[in-house]
Amino acid sequence: MVRGVRERMVASAVDLLARRGLQATSFSEVLEHSGAPRGSVYHHFPGGKDQMIDSALDAAGGRAIELIERKAGAPAEEVAAWFLHIWREVLIRGKFEAGCAVLAVAVAADSPELLDHTARVFRAWRTSLAGLLEQGGLTPLDATRFAAVLVASSEGAVVLARAEQSLEPFDLVAEQLLAQVRQLSGHPASGRDRD
Repeated sequence: MVRGVRERMVASAVDLLARRGLQATSFSEVLEHSGAPRGSVYHHFPGGKDQMIDSALDAAGGRAIELIERKAGAPAEEVAAWFLHIWREVLIRGKFEAGCAVLAVAVAADSPELLDHTARVFRAWRTSLAGLLEQGGLTPLDATRFAAVLVASSEGAVVLARAEQSLEPFDLVAEQLLAQVRQLSGHPASGRDRD
């Protein structure tokens, strides 16, 4: 699939945000990373860096929703396992150098508009997950609560894994979350969960 200049720039911004954070995601870095011509910046993003970051947030948020929705109709435990798998793959493929582009903006934004945009993305993830978890057998209240716990815990687990350069903290959090969703689903805990 051939992507246009703007799409390449947005994809590069997402990758740079996930790897280096908001401050290090400059127009010059995005141009170098994407191979886009210098004149592309103000042609595609006349509103400046915040407009580019907004586009990156939309892309990262939309991609996550697409992935989450692949588990529509699956049991709640499978939905949770899939969401965790997505983040585990980010860690593995990024060799512990990549995390969440949305989180990177949320923790570093000094713009109320960018911070609000990250809140909308996270809310969309929670809403999508809650809907799928409810379809998968959780009560509406449990689905809403667990979706928030799942997003917050997986984000934190990614941070710990990156800091420790190890999957161990991520896997420990994932095991706990999967035990919790099994319990919420009314499934008996495995022997391992009771230990």
